Amino acid sequence: MKIAGRSALVTGANRGFGRHLAAELLARSATVYAGARNPDTVDLPGVTPVRLDITDPASVAAAAELAGDVTLLVNNAGVSTGADLLDGDLAEIRLELETHYLGTLSVVRAFAPRIAANGGGTVLNILSALSWITFPQVGAYGAAKAAEWSMTNALRAQLAERGVRVAGLHVGYMDTDMTAEVTAPKSDPAEIARLAVDGIEADRYEIVADETSRQVLAGLSGGVAALYPALP
Repeated sequence: MKIAGRSALVTGANRGFGRHLAAELLARSATVYAGARNPDTVDLPGVTPVRLDITDPASVAAAAELAGDVTLLVNNAGVSTGADLLDGDLAEIRLELETHYLGTLSVVRAFAPRIAANGGGTVLNILSALSWITFPQVGAYGAAKAAEWSMTNALRAQLAERGVRVAGLHVGYMDTDMTAEVTAPKSDPAEIARLAVDGIEADRYEIVADETSRQVLAGLSGGVAALYPALP
């Protein structure tokens, strides 16, 4: 898939990784719709701001009408509440699932028929190394991302026959607002955006963008003992 000349929609494009993705697509001569709950917060020159709250079906439907020429959809919008699975607010845990899983699914359901009608294209879901491994501090986020990963796999098989390629990006911590309090090593989001778009152009189904994700992926075959060696 060549990016030049494509029409792309990036959700959550007003800041953080989404803004870097939109900038990378612009640099490769795509037409870019920048989705945000408040389009006034989109400050990247050259994009078309689109009001889009992925947890609001009416907002998703309106965005699909406005950006009907899209052949590349990047599902980046997300939230991290830090909710504890045992003691945290269930409303915050539901928000994680409603955003990463149901919200992303809602956007795919709205745009996939349009992408197919426009001659086919690609959906890229921004996942995480936390799709594969998780910890108590990010239990709600990891559960939501694991659900999104499973959804990505199912949609990939279902949409392939319609000419819509579904890819997933796995990455560890990036240096964005969402990880401001994280002290672990972080990747440069501009570099990860470049690798993500390279992966789209190379028609990859799975884009493993950093060493953290590569190590976790390699450990999956070792089961619980390999992923969680500190367990008694």
